[in-house]
Amino acid sequence: MIEIIDLTKDLVQFKTMHSRPDEIHRCIEFIEQYLNTWDITYRCLDYGNKPAILVLPQRGGIAPILLMSHIDVVDAPDNLFRPFIQDGNLYGRGCYDDKYAVALSVVLLKNNLQRLRKQGRDQKELPLGILITSDEEIGGFNGARKTLANIQTDFCIVLDGGNIEKIVVKEKGVVRVKLMCRVKVNSDRKPWQGENAAEKLMDDMNTWETYFVKSAPESPHRGVVHNHIRLENGPHGVPEFAETCLDIRYTEFDDLERMFDAMKKELHSDFVVEDVEPFFSDGESEHLQLLLEISKKTRIGFEDGANDSRFLSQYGIKGIVWGADGNRSQHTPNEHVNIESVYKLYGLLDTFIRRCESLKRI
Repeated sequence: MIEIIDLTKDLVQFKTMHSRPDEIHRCIEFIEQYLNTWDITYRCLDYGNKPAILVLPQRGGIAPILLMSHIDVVDAPDNLFRPFIQDGNLYGRGCYDDKYAVALSVVLLKNNLQRLRKQGRDQKELPLGILITSDEEIGGFNGARKTLANIQTDFCIVLDGGNIEKIVVKEKGVVRVKLMCRVKVNSDRKPWQGENAAEKLMDDMNTWETYFVKSAPESPHRGVVHNHIRLENGPHGVPEFAETCLDIRYTEFDDLERMFDAMKKELHSDFVVEDVEPFFSDGESEHLQLLLEISKKTRIGFEDGANDSRFLSQYGIKGIVWGADGNRSQHTPNEHVNIESVYKLYGLLDTFIRRCESLKRI
């Protein structure tokens, strides 16, 4: 299993930030070379210049079990793309989020295919498929969302969260809203007596946050992030137009329709709901129960974030979020993954796949 760590180190050295699309494509080509070396049939997809790799048993778009991971990372300085091992951990940008999972997925698939070939069988009988995307950090719209629409799978494991002792079965949904405020500014010599679009927009942003606190105080994991604020100045440099985008993370306790109705009455700004994505909440499945039987120290839990798992809910796919241990170090200068936990995860997943096969769940 040292191959998994060596391959992760190779992947980390690609600066797969969205500011470097060339590096994203180079990393995809590197993975393709690995698959070609082991004579694995795959598809390289590309929606909106966001490449993805899909490996399935040769049964159309069907994969009994699907492992999903991603290669893109958040921005980082050059030194974080030089991986190193210290105190049993592998350090480097993306080693935990999410390149160890990419390496684990391709090695697990390769080893299972080799096992089948020794039995005189081939890729058509693979018990699993893998999906590797390149846009999870910016929403997954051209990766997981478009690709999962054409895949049939009984159970998807999103290797992008949790830890060895925690399988995640619930994460937040995402709503994207654009606020737009236009006012008539005072064009005489006393601009401070007129209206200011920026001030009104800031007031509306605070109103939205306040609504979250008042409407469901028992739901502490909701949140609003403001980004892309844009101003257009009128006479005397006073903003007469202001807009911003809100990235709202909501839970199952939130009534979105009620929230939108309340905001229409309270805001100075007009707003447009640009996108609503469901929260991830899988529920029970026989595959999850089997995993819990195999990994006896593991329990189910919840996480505060939102990742590509939300698209499973959108398409009615059963699944979980699971992964190795990294002390929640993703996106930090100290990002690392615990090597021993990667090995444990590999062993548990391999046992799970073989048990599913023997029980004819695949």
